[in-house]
Amino acid sequence: MTWKLTKSEMDNQNLLLNESLLSLGNGYLGVRGNFEEGYKDTYNSIRGTYINAFHDEIEISYGEKLHGFPETQQKILNVIDGQTVEIYLDDELFTLYEGEVISFERNLHMDAGYTERIVHWKSPRGKEVKINFRRLISFVTRELFAIDVKIELLSQVQQVKIVSSVNGDVSNFVDKNDPRVASGHAKRLHVTEVRKEENFSIVKNRTYATKLEVACVVSSTVNSEEYKYESKTTDTSVEETYICEGKAIHFTKYNVYTDTLRHEDTVIEKAIAIQQQLKAATFEDLLIEQKEYLDNFWSTSDVIINGDMKLQEGIRFNLYQLLQSVGKDPVSNIAAKGLSGEGYEGHYFWDTEIYMFPVFLMTNPSIAKNLLLHRFSILDSARERAKEMGHKKGALFPWRTITGPESSAFFPAGTAQYHISADIAYSYIQYYLVTKEETFLRDYMAEVLFETARLWIDTGHMINDIFRIDSVTGPDEYSCIVNNNYYTNVMAKHNLLWAAKVYYRLKENDSNYLKQLSERLSLSEQEVNEWTVAGEKMYLPYDEKFKINAQDDSFLQKDRWDLENTPKDKFPLLLNYHPLTLYRYQVCKQADTILAHFLLEDEQNIETIENSYNYYEQITTHDSSLSSCVFSVMASKLGDKEKAYAYFKETARLDLENTHGNTKDGLHMANMGGTWLAIVFGFAGLRVKESGLFLAPSLPEEWDSLEFRLKYQDRLIKVSMERNALTYLLMEGEEMSLSHKGNIIYLQTGKEVKIP
Repeated sequence: MTWKLTKSEMDNQNLLLNESLLSLGNGYLGVRGNFEEGYKDTYNSIRGTYINAFHDEIEISYGEKLHGFPETQQKILNVIDGQTVEIYLDDELFTLYEGEVISFERNLHMDAGYTERIVHWKSPRGKEVKINFRRLISFVTRELFAIDVKIELLSQVQQVKIVSSVNGDVSNFVDKNDPRVASGHAKRLHVTEVRKEENFSIVKNRTYATKLEVACVVSSTVNSEEYKYESKTTDTSVEETYICEGKAIHFTKYNVYTDTLRHEDTVIEKAIAIQQQLKAATFEDLLIEQKEYLDNFWSTSDVIINGDMKLQEGIRFNLYQLLQSVGKDPVSNIAAKGLSGEGYEGHYFWDTEIYMFPVFLMTNPSIAKNLLLHRFSILDSARERAKEMGHKKGALFPWRTITGPESSAFFPAGTAQYHISADIAYSYIQYYLVTKEETFLRDYMAEVLFETARLWIDTGHMINDIFRIDSVTGPDEYSCIVNNNYYTNVMAKHNLLWAAKVYYRLKENDSNYLKQLSERLSLSEQEVNEWTVAGEKMYLPYDEKFKINAQDDSFLQKDRWDLENTPKDKFPLLLNYHPLTLYRYQVCKQADTILAHFLLEDEQNIETIENSYNYYEQITTHDSSLSSCVFSVMASKLGDKEKAYAYFKETARLDLENTHGNTKDGLHMANMGGTWLAIVFGFAGLRVKESGLFLAPSLPEEWDSLEFRLKYQDRLIKVSMERNALTYLLMEGEEMSLSHKGNIIYLQTGKEVKIP
């Protein structure tokens, strides 16, 4: 049952929630789980179809605009609606809000890649019918969104009318009361073409500012004993009507979406060509393809928990939604809300590198590589942003973006988070350690590390033989524009020293290429030596009194926020207090120094890490969904199994139980990645270091067993944790060694290594 998520709620609040939970996607295309026939007038809906990276630009309005403030903001768009299928029984419209709903359930099949809605309904005039709606977005043909409807008549019905439409008159959702959702510019697409051609319904839209185009080309079939067909074209839509007779009716609708980011200027022609290729494919054929794709995905990605079915459902749901949302081409990444909603306007954040990238890196490295290639594709924009911010050299990656330009208007919690450049460098280093792909190091990694290292030299400065970085914001957005944020400094140190290491590795192994790259970047060895000096002399704040790493130079001097006596309705604090109020207190929105201790644990001794954990835990609100998973990982490291499990439970079903109250705006993708981190980096103690793989497994007492797989340097490793034993199995690849709780374990293909 943990492969199937079932929902049967019909109230407005849960319908909005379930639109996100039952959304479908494939990394290119995403559709929310809306009813094909719509809701009744008094109900709200965020009816959405999205293409990853398909966006428009809107002007940012400032009361006082200063130098370097972004002038425009990018925004993912709700594109052409191909969901609508209305059903009439002798002219009575099928709707779940009239008549009698005898039974109703919705299922998301995570092992098979489709959703279904099964309804047994009696109309106000007594017409009884069973309808099975199925829909999928193909993992094989990325442009395809298919709907399949089977109608079984259980009483005398003379005629069934099916009205299917494709509509280009669409808008984005707005919420002026929530800064995490856009508050304006709902309408950013206009219809440029509507027509019928042969058996295809065609609608094409163009964005207002970016002039990107999107087309939806629709084909439909109906399997009925007899039917009549009509079509109607308006300025913005095409409507097709099938009037059918018979006891069993089967209707299938193929929506093919193309856009100019991938299909150039021939979006309609490309969509028609894809439709022609699909001509002979039935919905059942598509289901077979989906199953094959997902069998392959789950063979390396599944996490098997015995002992808690709810948590098993949670981790599978999270992994499945990550797969549905992650971009799989070089023009896309993975948005904070994936392709399930419009929260954060489809922007890519540092969430990708730190929370979601590791999942794919250790299970599907080819997907992980694509995420890095996307960042490489916007390197020139990062260079431009660095210059705009007053730097002579280097690359400053944007805090929020889709195609490269900074889209954050609030610079203290946006642009000032310089750590994103070090986060991206960190992910490149991790990818290299896991794959040992030397061509990647040469062709992509070197340039990214060199340009991000340059940023730190130009941002920081040496004083009293110590390298300091002033006026930045760390991950904790409740402390902004601070000097020497520990997280930023230690990640910059890692960036600088690895950049120098890569330079000298290339000098030794590929000196001709290094010479060409150095000439193109005007890079000298003297500059590289500066990276080494700055990295080695990086200031990492430490407080002797508490024996912890201070979050920044001034953090421990502030008064502590009284979290215990703050009313529950005042959380999250960012929605109820002015930022300056928050900045004046010791209060953390999320893991900051603790996150640094997770990512770069060898920078501090275990006593400092434990002291820091205990200190910051008391003042962290976890208002960000990025926080609890990190505290779970670090509680595992420190041997506090009870806290590790409690924090993990907060992450595992965050969206399924809507614990943050805003899942209607889209799923929390970083938290979903964090759930996996809490299991694999937490309970199993995984760390990827230059010297190899390190594991320190400890099975939660609440579970009977835990099993997962890891990809590492062309190998596939199965880790099985049980109450009384742990087993490593090298399933594919050459023999290797790894560290198990400090002891070296040797693995040979096909031979289990069992440890009591």
